[in-house]
Amino acid sequence: MQETELRYLKGLAKQYPSIAAAATEIINLQAILSLPKGTEHFITDIHGEYEQFQHVLKNGSGAIKRKIEEEFGNNFSVSEKKAMATLIYYPELKLEQVQKKEENIEDWYKVTIYRLVRICKVASSKYTRSKVRKAMPRDFAYVIEELITGRADMSDQEAYYNEIIRTVIRTKRAPELIVALCNLIRRFVVDHLHVVGDIFDRGPYPHLIMDTLMAHHSVDIQWGNHDVLWMGAAAGNPCCIANVIRISAKYGNLNILEEGYGINLIPLARLAMNVYANDSCEAFKLDYREDEYDLKEVMLDERMHKAISIIQFKLEGQLILRRPQFQMEHRLLLDKIDLEKGTATVEGVAYPLREKTFPTLDLSHPYELTPEEADVVERLTHAFINCERLQRHIRFLYAKGSLYKVYNGNLLYHGCVPFNENGTFKEVDIFGTKYSGKELYDVLEHYARKGYFSLEPEEKQKGLDILWFIWKHPDSPVFGKSKMTTFERYFVADKSTHQEPKNPYYRLIEQEETVNRILVEFGLPVEDSHIINGHIPVESKKGESPVKCNGKLLIIDGGFSKAYQPKTGIAGYTLIYNSYGLLLAAHEPFESVEKAVQNESDIHSHMVVVQHTARRITVADTDGGKEIREVISDLEQLLAAYREGLIVESSL
Repeated sequence: MQETELRYLKGLAKQYPSIAAAATEIINLQAILSLPKGTEHFITDIHGEYEQFQHVLKNGSGAIKRKIEEEFGNNFSVSEKKAMATLIYYPELKLEQVQKKEENIEDWYKVTIYRLVRICKVASSKYTRSKVRKAMPRDFAYVIEELITGRADMSDQEAYYNEIIRTVIRTKRAPELIVALCNLIRRFVVDHLHVVGDIFDRGPYPHLIMDTLMAHHSVDIQWGNHDVLWMGAAAGNPCCIANVIRISAKYGNLNILEEGYGINLIPLARLAMNVYANDSCEAFKLDYREDEYDLKEVMLDERMHKAISIIQFKLEGQLILRRPQFQMEHRLLLDKIDLEKGTATVEGVAYPLREKTFPTLDLSHPYELTPEEADVVERLTHAFINCERLQRHIRFLYAKGSLYKVYNGNLLYHGCVPFNENGTFKEVDIFGTKYSGKELYDVLEHYARKGYFSLEPEEKQKGLDILWFIWKHPDSPVFGKSKMTTFERYFVADKSTHQEPKNPYYRLIEQEETVNRILVEFGLPVEDSHIINGHIPVESKKGESPVKCNGKLLIIDGGFSKAYQPKTGIAGYTLIYNSYGLLLAAHEPFESVEKAVQNESDIHSHMVVVQHTARRITVADTDGGKEIREVISDLEQLLAAYREGLIVESSL
């Protein structure tokens, strides 16, 4: 045995100081490998739609209802099963409703606790007792463990089991126990959550979604372009900050910044009213929800919308000129405005301007901020960098997130892998070196982390600029379009200028050969592997399918955001990967939590079996199983070293 191996085993011996300890752990780990794999839940393109996100998260895309059906089947009426599901989703709200109308509440508590315990037993059956115990709430750990491991149908335990429940009710702790059981069931039914990008923008509550994700027991996130934009803003990139504010203004969501994150927008509001007070801002009307917006603020927000948009175009022009290697000179458009003719030249063609009032634009220096604009940018940058809640959320995105993830035979990413027209991976120049495929993802993530964490000024600036690059560059994997036509949409009426041609990836993924090439590039076998892709709204109402190439590629963006639902015809796809295979769920729009609780209604979802395995998938088949086998191998070497006398047991 080599010295380095022996040194490692001596370190391992501190954790397992005897033959008995090492052997016991080997037995435990070997047994774990035979358990069914935990259920994975995939969600993407949430775009601030907190209530729908929360409901899909709570119902596990139908997984909770399936557990209820498995346990009670035809023994329960449909209404009883709906009531049970609603209770598990929203225990506090449902309890409040029941307590108001139930005549014999103690009897209801007793029956409900028995039923919840049965579901909890089924939901926890695929886990070790140790894992189940660790998941239990401290206040009820003893009670719940006794209830889910006890046997109420055995005469020796019947009285003991019943007395636990009676005493819980008598001590007025039944509501708290019911809430604890419901939370535990949801925890056991879905073992791990994948968010395949775009938590932020468009919808009104991304900050609440981030709070929820931070409290989740097991989650990973693949960054979407909108997430990276907020990451760049939090890191202090002025271009990203301007984009974040402009998008929030456009969708009537400035309260996210002001109330959700406490960012002071008064300097921007003051600038907007001083400069654009008499401007109709016709091109800057808001896409707001009338039931959630104060109409008195519309005029001010439209002026803020215009003010920050002009600032954005100036800042982006400065960055493009500073980074010629980004090759984005074609997006320098402020200098193409001719105010005398009332036109803007786009790709060599002069178009009439929709807006002709540009009081802060000096056409001799079009990308230079006015002193007032520069002051606003400085104040906003300071506010974003020093916003504690935003920084907490962004640190979580960095800790739990990445541009892509390989997990249990699935490749997860938000956008695309940039391709050339001929089907080869596109090479992209990043600071003088060309990268493609997986290497492109890796180098962009490397710089994205530097943009937030680096203490070296030059490297940090590169990272800050790359965060903006990832947001909107034609060769960014999470954008994947030849241009972002923000300028044209505001200022040019001709819709032909609004087109954003997609990377060839979006056409080539209809070919299985392309999907196989991507899988191999990221180190996955072409058989029994899948790509889980977000970012691309699937137009279900036009008959478009989210399942491509015999199930190897699954696109699960179907309109979670209300802004996309008229186009897609549904309210998003989600995916469940359990020990039996892959299930795709297409969801109808969610009305409200209030109606869900009051009417015991659920999101109507259409389930499609994408893959059903002939043999149930176990922990041994997962990435975690591979790690466990490596630990077992190390422990067996330790066991051999004990028995050969190379290491002495320290617990004897």
